[in-house]
Amino acid sequence: MGNTVSCCVSPESSPKLPSRQPVERLEEFQTSTEVSDDNTVPYLQHISDREVPDELALESNPSDHARASTIFLSKSQTDVRDKRKSNHINHISHVSPGPLSKKYSSCSTIFIDDSTVSQPNLKSTIKCVTLAIYYHIKNRDSDRSLDIFDEKLHPLSREPVPDDYSHVDPEHKLIYRFVRTLFSAAQLTAECAIVTLVYLERLLTYAELDICPANWKRIVLGAILLASKVWDDQAVWNVDYCQILKDITVEDMNEMERHFLELLQFNINVPASVYAKYYFDLRQLADDNNLSFPLEPLNNQRAQKLEAISRLCEDKYKDLSRAAMRRSFSADNLIGIRRSNAVLS
Repeated sequence: MGNTVSCCVSPESSPKLPSRQPVERLEEFQTSTEVSDDNTVPYLQHISDREVPDELALESNPSDHARASTIFLSKSQTDVRDKRKSNHINHISHVSPGPLSKKYSSCSTIFIDDSTVSQPNLKSTIKCVTLAIYYHIKNRDSDRSLDIFDEKLHPLSREPVPDDYSHVDPEHKLIYRFVRTLFSAAQLTAECAIVTLVYLERLLTYAELDICPANWKRIVLGAILLASKVWDDQAVWNVDYCQILKDITVEDMNEMERHFLELLQFNINVPASVYAKYYFDLRQLADDNNLSFPLEPLNNQRAQKLEAISRLCEDKYKDLSRAAMRRSFSADNLIGIRRSNAVLS
């Protein structure tokens, strides 16, 4: 046995990459793709050249690693702690918390929700995603942005933008209506909403931006546009969004999409583990903010459906186990070996 040494480093003292302005990041990427002097082939930086050590990647790029904490959940914790303290004080003061909104299973009735990681509930997922965006804006560190996302420079409608557009934080209801309108008109899925949030947080970490009142609409629109093309089989074209947002041009949509992709370094891959992490963190966010997923009593029809799905998964697991047994011929897996007495001559 050898000696082992363990070390504990606090999050505040963890190493970080040197901060660079968003414009510098974009110019650096564009410069790396220019044609060199001695070759006619443009130089494109390999993805391995852009990788950072694991400890830095886990800290700065939660949208790429399943073990890293999502940014929106950490930004919401301050408000969650304040709400819990307030509820505790109200409970001590004997103030009625209001009617209970949660349903509990009993011996006679079992309540289940229809939202799963593979088939999330659309309305509840959009509410959670927009709540995550709300906390991003409310608890932002600064107002770092780019002109391409500034609503004053690139308005989404012909209505004049208010003078205080960059100072007033939008309410959750306003963000929800904006996203819900796009998803309803484009007929997007709940899975697309989760991927939208992944792309949004990836943009903020890659480009070192902040989502703020001046840019939240265009950043969200760009993330939805990209997620709908990557996730859905029948993607919505840019001109289709121009029919939803009547006053925006196709050229503006194309330019915003191009900048979005460049700032993401064309990394649009979303691993299944990252997708699942965002789904369950959104459910945690909903639980912290009393946004319950719809519960329905378990009836005969739903029970038969669950039983059929369970039987299908069980049969698939058995098939995989048999295939694994056939591939493995170790002594532990040998079955049906007959013993015979040794004959000594």
